Amino acid sequence: MKRLISVVVPCMNEEGNVVPLYEQVAEAFSATDYEFELIFADNASTDGTQEKLRELAARDKRVKVIFNMRNFGHIRSPYNALLQAKGDAIIAMVADLQDPPELIPEFLKGWSEEGYKIVLGQKTESEEFGLFFLLRSVYYKIVTAMAEVPLLQHITGFGLYDREVIEQLRALNDPYPYVRGLISEFGYPVKRIAYKQQKRKSGVTKNNFYTLFDMAMLGFTSHSKVPLRLASLIGFATAIMSLLAGLGFFIYKLFNWTEVSFGVAPMAIGLFFFSSVQLMFLGVVGEYVGAIHTQVQKRPLVVERERLNFDE
Repeated sequence: MKRLISVVVPCMNEEGNVVPLYEQVAEAFSATDYEFELIFADNASTDGTQEKLRELAARDKRVKVIFNMRNFGHIRSPYNALLQAKGDAIIAMVADLQDPPELIPEFLKGWSEEGYKIVLGQKTESEEFGLFFLLRSVYYKIVTAMAEVPLLQHITGFGLYDREVIEQLRALNDPYPYVRGLISEFGYPVKRIAYKQQKRKSGVTKNNFYTLFDMAMLGFTSHSKVPLRLASLIGFATAIMSLLAGLGFFIYKLFNWTEVSFGVAPMAIGLFFFSSVQLMFLGVVGEYVGAIHTQVQKRPLVVERERLNFDE
């Protein structure tokens, strides 16, 4: 019996991409000795995506679809779909065709022939705006320097995960996981396959400043305590500096009582500086508190409205 590979694809308003993606995935598997299931997790699309998915599911029972009640975000919906996969290995990719399905045979080779339980695509080039790629590179270097484990750089999650890895994720019961960081925490050897990320084929990106910032902060709060400790260190340092500066001003004023007048401006500048430092690190603490809050709420990953072909 052929081994089953699950391909998990989250989507939202991707009516121009889901059919070409299905065709390319099917073509990639046609040259292999594996069966596949293609799981689409629709995050409450408002265009024609759901109609396209229903047509695909009716045409090919290997296509399985989860329709969410609402938009559950860019982390919870994909993760829920990942946990529904039944394959011996799971391939995660996005619906915009920036992750090339042509790499699927290489993922399978790294898994079945070379023995890797995780095989990931790594962006070495990208057709996105050059400044974005540079900013991502800077972010990865910073978060890796602060993290307690070496994190994977320029990894979007596109790749293959052995069933054992998925069960490790399931056992964590994390409602808002940073999967790329958890992979590093597990310590499995990872095979990287370089690729150039293309521009999306159709539609517009669903990423915005909030989603990108959310992922960036999740990387920090999930795998590093450095920002909290940095806040404490800077707090102590600025307190000592303020005390010394105040003491120095007092002594200088005693010896030059009638000649020295610093005015209001230095006091206002100092006040705004230290207030901004306090607010910045209060925000850092808030990110950690928010992460704890998400963990203790124990809400479901998503609420599903309908499933197609999961009873096949």
